[in-house]
Amino acid sequence: MTMLLGIWISWLFMLVDSAQKQFDVVPAPQMLNVVPSQNINQRSGLKTECLGSFFKLTVDKSLALGSRLEFDAINGSQIEALTPSLSVKCGFSVDADPWGNTKVYASLLNCFAGNENDAVFDIDMRVRVLGVKGGQDVFEVEKTCNYDNWAPREILCDRNYMEVSVNRLPGDITALQRQAKLGRGPMFDDQWTNTVSEAITSRYNIWRIVFFTPNQKPMLLEEALKAGYGITTTGSRLVMRSGYDMPETYVENVNGVPMKIFRVTTYFKKQWSVTMLDTTAACPTGGLVYTDEMITWNFPLINPLMDSTETKILGMFMGIDGKQIDSAQMTARGYSLMIKDAEVVMKLPVGGPDGYYKSHAVNGQYHIRYNIEPMLELLWSEGGKDATRYRVLFPIKTPFMPRPPQLVDNTDAQLKMFDVLLGSFLYDVDFVNITFSTGVLTVAEATARGVIIQEHRFQNGSKALRLQVPFSDLFVIKTQVDLIMTVYTLPLVFGFMILPENTPFSYSTSVEVTLQDIVLPTISGKCDKEKFYVQISFGSMGKDVTVLLGKSDLTPERKVEYGVTENGTHMSLAVPFLATEVAFELMYPSSLRARLDVFVQEPVNNWNLGDFSLSCNFPMTMTECFSNGSMSALAVKVESVTQLSPRQLTLRDPSCKPKFSNDRFAYFTFNASSCGTTRTFYDGVMMYQNEITLNDPPAVYQQPKKVMPTLDAEYRVTVSCFYTLNDTQTIAFFTKPRESEPLPETGFGVLNVVLRLALDGSYNEFYVEENYPVVQYLRSPLFFEVALLQSTDPQIELVLENCWATLRDDRNSTPRWDLLVDGCVNLADLHETVLHAVASDHVQFPSHVKRFEIQMLAFVQQNVILKDQIFVHCDAVLCDINQIDAICKRPCPIPLKTNQKVRRDAASDRLQRMQLSSGEIVLSRS
Repeated sequence: MTMLLGIWISWLFMLVDSAQKQFDVVPAPQMLNVVPSQNINQRSGLKTECLGSFFKLTVDKSLALGSRLEFDAINGSQIEALTPSLSVKCGFSVDADPWGNTKVYASLLNCFAGNENDAVFDIDMRVRVLGVKGGQDVFEVEKTCNYDNWAPREILCDRNYMEVSVNRLPGDITALQRQAKLGRGPMFDDQWTNTVSEAITSRYNIWRIVFFTPNQKPMLLEEALKAGYGITTTGSRLVMRSGYDMPETYVENVNGVPMKIFRVTTYFKKQWSVTMLDTTAACPTGGLVYTDEMITWNFPLINPLMDSTETKILGMFMGIDGKQIDSAQMTARGYSLMIKDAEVVMKLPVGGPDGYYKSHAVNGQYHIRYNIEPMLELLWSEGGKDATRYRVLFPIKTPFMPRPPQLVDNTDAQLKMFDVLLGSFLYDVDFVNITFSTGVLTVAEATARGVIIQEHRFQNGSKALRLQVPFSDLFVIKTQVDLIMTVYTLPLVFGFMILPENTPFSYSTSVEVTLQDIVLPTISGKCDKEKFYVQISFGSMGKDVTVLLGKSDLTPERKVEYGVTENGTHMSLAVPFLATEVAFELMYPSSLRARLDVFVQEPVNNWNLGDFSLSCNFPMTMTECFSNGSMSALAVKVESVTQLSPRQLTLRDPSCKPKFSNDRFAYFTFNASSCGTTRTFYDGVMMYQNEITLNDPPAVYQQPKKVMPTLDAEYRVTVSCFYTLNDTQTIAFFTKPRESEPLPETGFGVLNVVLRLALDGSYNEFYVEENYPVVQYLRSPLFFEVALLQSTDPQIELVLENCWATLRDDRNSTPRWDLLVDGCVNLADLHETVLHAVASDHVQFPSHVKRFEIQMLAFVQQNVILKDQIFVHCDAVLCDINQIDAICKRPCPIPLKTNQKVRRDAASDRLQRMQLSSGEIVLSRS
């Protein structure tokens, strides 16, 4: 890549991860080469130099250390602060570079210099370092410069003023001199004064001054001094000094180069003569031509300072920062100085070692410009007479050069780390803040948040910024574009400040990486005789997914009902096969084939991340045949007949409708001789058969070939019962009552009854095992529910026989406090237990649920709480709604003594009893 000569080069550097990236970098400026000598104050960092007709003071940046510098000029007891106006008037200029190095130039003919015969000059100055808190350090500077090689006319063009000095001694004056041929004596003096009224002797014997703008404009000396011009005389010279913007200066275009011109005629009065000295200074303000690689400075060889066409160039020199350099140095640095086509042409390569680059913000964008201060010195004579020495100190700043920062993306997808390098910048750019998607952070704040920010510096002084942000950071915007692809986006706005001007600018960018890094959820499951057991592994999606069972969301209430346990990576749940989310596929005589569909979805786009179906056969009695000739059958809505409503099903006789039905089941009971039941004999077996169908017209039914229920799209279920014809049963009968009645054959099964504590009286939410112990205030209400789960038999009624509270989880421990006794509230309790009715609109089978309310209690002995916890226990009984039993149909209330026992008959002893206990409930003392 071709960049500015000698400066913008390709630079290879090694990052922490050993990846090599290419960057264009800008070199640091040439620093002041302060070397030990008798002119350097090593303690203070001051350097003084005598450079021909002017003096140079360099103050190293180490002296100021960011403080403000001020300078005073000293002449004996006279001390004056160098203000801008005083500097122009008295011959001083001050300049500072971006690092804080300061240069002061002073003409040897300045207002404050001690002058001995225009050959020895004493320069006294004072440097004041002003601290942040108001204090200051003062450094004295004294320098003696010897210079007696004065040309008859010397012109100095400094950065802020023009100075011309000419020899004014008789016999040496080259300007026009006129002698008045008048007589001698006092009367002739009076005649001179009377003839020329302005001929009044003033300071320096200067009578008057005439400026040419180019029109004539006369002034008295005091008027010119008051206007800001520097006018003085030495033992042999007249010195005139003007700023570039004074009203009496004017611009003239000389061979395409604009020049600022200061032209004055000074009248000196002596006793017998008037002397006129013409003084002119002309300083270039242009003439520059720029390319990307070269600066060309054109100076007109024939200019307003030359009055004769017989001008001869006696010498031509080049310098940098006020110091001449020889031809060998010029060649080594790529400089050239020549005369070409009536012009003096100086060429300086952009990026040369004697200049420096400076950062700038132009319309918010990063730019740089190259700065260098060449010096041109010419010596010429006109017509072989007196010579003119001409020096120009000419600071040059190239046009702004855009240098948009380059972004190198070293992001490592495997490490999931954004890694960007931004550069290059010059030494004077400071990184101050960064704007992420969440807001603006300073460098310190971003580092404290875990962002890695590093500054890489290169040997030439330029630098780059490295930023590392992990993909997991909140600053990173994550977008899932499909099932397996994620786009990680890091929007950035870098905020910079250019020093020392504190000029802000910014650079905006966005880094993006697409990764195939999605690990989809996986689902597995199994069944037992009652439930589906499902486990979900979230994969890389985490818990932020939607789980559906069938077509229903897994709500928080369902999670409690299905015993969901989960962490950041997995979820497990157990779903009863009769749950509403389960689909029924097929019916068999003693089982039901059911299926649970599980879906995991992405919640924003509803993408299906995983699906799983588990089908199992669950034991379930579908048809029962009783010895008294009655039959019962259970019809189930299967998914193949989507429009079926079980309540519309009938037996062959359309008047035989379900004894119970809902949106999933229809339950029929009927006698073998009713509802269109047919009877068939074969091989010693009698078969009763009926059909469950929709209410269709009667049809002719034939003996089925299979005994298993059949199912088609019209929904037709065949119900069959078989009886052996030749079997004989003998039953003994006694008229005398027995001590115990014959018992029916015992059947075995499992009924699930639970005792649980509700969060409030709505009985919508219940405490789970993880919530115990439950903390309650004394006498605060406790809402208990005893429920028969999973059963769909409407003929069953759950009855609470006894409920009581103990100090320990042992239901047989003492002391104990009765809450319900023999199905009724304990009348001995001052705070009676309240039984709550169960509404049919909230519970499918109200007869399967009992609810009661007690107040939080504590066991007390001699006014001392024995223990601040209780456990509640209950005995529950399952009854047939038609059963006549002391417990199942006991009326309440009946006053009972505490020690009274209710007699149980044999039927009561045969009831299905459940023993239930609650978790620990703790009394709150706060």
